[in-house]
Amino acid sequence: MPSIRRFARDFAVRWCVRAMVALLVALAGSGAAFAVDEPPALAADVAAGKLAPMAERLPAEPLVVNMPATGRVPGRYGGSLRVIEAQARDTRRMVVFGYARLVGTTPGGRIEPDLARAVDVEDGRIFTIHLRRGHKWSDGAPFTAEDFRYYWEDVVNDPKLGKNGLPRELLVDGEGPTVTFPDEVTIRYEWAKPNPFFLPAMARSLALEIFRPAHYLKQFHQKYADPAALEARVAAEGQRNWVALHFKMDQSYKNTSVELPSLQPWVLATAPPADRFVFRRNPYFHRVDEAGRQLPYIDEVAMAIASPGLIPAMVGAGAADLQANYMTFGNYAFVKRAADRWNYDVLRWKSGRGNRVVLYPDLNARDEVWRALFQTADFRRALSMAINREDINQAIYYGLARPTNDTVLPASPLWTPELAQRWATYDPAAAGALLDGLGLQKRDSGGIRLLPDGRAANIVVEVGGEEGEQVDVLQLVAEDWRRVGIGLVLKTVEKDTLGSRLAAGSTLMSVAPGLENGIARPADSPAELAPTDSAQASWPAWGLHVESGGKLGAEPTLPFARELLDLNRRWRATLDEGERTAIWGRMLTINADETPRIGLVAGVDQIVVASRRLRNLPREGVYNWEPGALFGMYRPDTFFFEEDRQALVEPN
Repeated sequence: MPSIRRFARDFAVRWCVRAMVALLVALAGSGAAFAVDEPPALAADVAAGKLAPMAERLPAEPLVVNMPATGRVPGRYGGSLRVIEAQARDTRRMVVFGYARLVGTTPGGRIEPDLARAVDVEDGRIFTIHLRRGHKWSDGAPFTAEDFRYYWEDVVNDPKLGKNGLPRELLVDGEGPTVTFPDEVTIRYEWAKPNPFFLPAMARSLALEIFRPAHYLKQFHQKYADPAALEARVAAEGQRNWVALHFKMDQSYKNTSVELPSLQPWVLATAPPADRFVFRRNPYFHRVDEAGRQLPYIDEVAMAIASPGLIPAMVGAGAADLQANYMTFGNYAFVKRAADRWNYDVLRWKSGRGNRVVLYPDLNARDEVWRALFQTADFRRALSMAINREDINQAIYYGLARPTNDTVLPASPLWTPELAQRWATYDPAAAGALLDGLGLQKRDSGGIRLLPDGRAANIVVEVGGEEGEQVDVLQLVAEDWRRVGIGLVLKTVEKDTLGSRLAAGSTLMSVAPGLENGIARPADSPAELAPTDSAQASWPAWGLHVESGGKLGAEPTLPFARELLDLNRRWRATLDEGERTAIWGRMLTINADETPRIGLVAGVDQIVVASRRLRNLPREGVYNWEPGALFGMYRPDTFFFEEDRQALVEPN
C-alpha cells in the first residue's frame, strides 16, 4: 500500500519537524527567554511558597507560540474577559473556547500537536503519542502515560464503567486497537487497518479524550479506593454505587467541578449553582510565547448567565468583551449603533455550516403514514421545490444570503453549483405535480391535501429552544407550502426535549442548521452524509443502529441510505486522495438528489462583537463548531487586552 506508507512517512516527518523547531526555539531561549516575570496574578502565591516558580511549572518542552510568525503580536498579562451564556451548563463551552487537545486543528485546516509533543504515524494505523516531559495538570500533578493507561484499562475496558464498549472512533471494522505504554511519556495505539478518524476525533470540539486525571479519579474507583471511604463518598454524593459516582466525577466536558483537574488554559473557579462563573488561569498551562511568557495572557474569563432573549441587548449595552453565541444577523444593526459608545467592533465572520436553516423530515417517524411519505423521494423533493428561498433571503437576511440546498460551501474543493441547486429551485407547479403523482389530490375545505388515511397533511415542524430567526423563516415556509396544499404547524420545544423526541421517533420534522463541516476536503470524514449517528435528525433510528453496532435502532431500509453507509465504509478504508474525492462526490450527489435534508440558505455571516481593546482576535474568521471549535482554533489563550485601540490582526 504505497500511498498509505507515503502518507504515514510525510505525516510523521512533518510533525516531527514542527516539534523539533519548537524545541530548538525553547532551548535557544532557555537561559533568558524563560527567565521572565511571573504572570502578576500568580506572583503573590509564588512569593508565599504556595506555588512553584514558572520555570518549574512548565513542561521541559512547552509548546512555543511564535506570535509574529502566526500574524499575532506579543501580548501582556492581565484582565477579565466577559462573555454571556444562557444557562449554567454552558460552562462546558469553556472546554471548547480553551481548545487544549492532544492534537488541534489550525485555521488553515492542519492537525498539529498541542498537548502532545509529537505524534508519529505508521501506515495510517500505528500512532505513537509523545507527551511533554514535566507537563502537569492544573493541580500540579504529573500528566503522564499513567493517565492514558488508567483510561484504557480502568475506565473504557472496565466491565462496569466501560459496559457500552469502546468509542466508535477507536473501532476499525468492529475491532479495537492494541494499546501499549513504552514509558511515562509515550503511548502507542495500533490497529490492524488504517484508522483515519483517530487524529481528527482527538482534535474535535467535543474531543475523543483517551486519558483521564488518574491521580484524582482513582479515589472514586473500586480498584484503588479504600472501601469504607468510597462507600461514604457514594452516600455523601447521593449516588447509587461507585460506578455512578465515578461517572459523576469524570465529566471534564461538562466542566461543573472546581475539583476536577484540567489541562485547559482557564480552570473553573466558581462552584455551581451560580449566575456568574469565573474561570482562572491554569498555572501549569503548557503553552508559552516566543519570549517565554506563559499563556494565557488574560487572567480570567467571567461568564454571566442570562435569558437568551436578553443577551443581544446586554451585548449592545457593553456587557461583553467577546460575544458570538446568541448573536444573529438580525442583531447587526442594533449592536452596530452602540459600537462607538461602548468601544467595541462588530465583525462579520464566515459560517462554516453547509446551511443556515435546514428542514429535517424524520424518515424514521413512528407515524406509519408520514414515515412512508417521508421515505418517498418525490415527496421530499416537492417540499423543497415549493419553498421560495429567494423570498426568505430578502425578507430575513437582507438579500445577503445564498439560496441553496444543504451541501458543502463554495469554499470547499468538493462544491459544485449544480448540486447546490438540485431540487432547490422554486417551482410550485412542479411541486404540485409531484404531490398529485403521489396520490395526494384530495383536499379539505381549507385547501390542505389529505393523507391516505384521511388526515389533513399538516406537518408539525419542531424548533428547539428560543430560535426567533428559525420561527421567522418557518412562517414564510408555511405560506409557500400552503400554496401547494401542505400545512405547517410550528411547535417550539426545549432543545433537550427535542433530542429525546427524535430518539423516540415522535417528531415528524425538525429544523436546525445544516452540515457541520461545510468547508470539507477529501481528507475530512463524510460520515454526516450517511446515517451514522443517532443525533442526525433525518434518520435517528438508522443512525442509532450504526452507532450501536446493530444492537439498537433500526437497520436502514432504503437503498440510497445503504449505499451511503457503504461509501462511508469505503472512505474509511482508503487513504488515497483520488478515491476519497470520488467517494465524497458520490455521497454529495446522492444527498442532493434524494433530499433527506431540505436546506434553505447559506452564506449567512456570524456576528462577532469584540472589545476594541482585545488584541490577536482575527478581524475575519470562520465561526464553526466542527472543525474549528468556534473561537478555539484561533487560540484565545493568545488574546490580550490593550488600553489603546489598535487594528485587529489576521493569524495565519
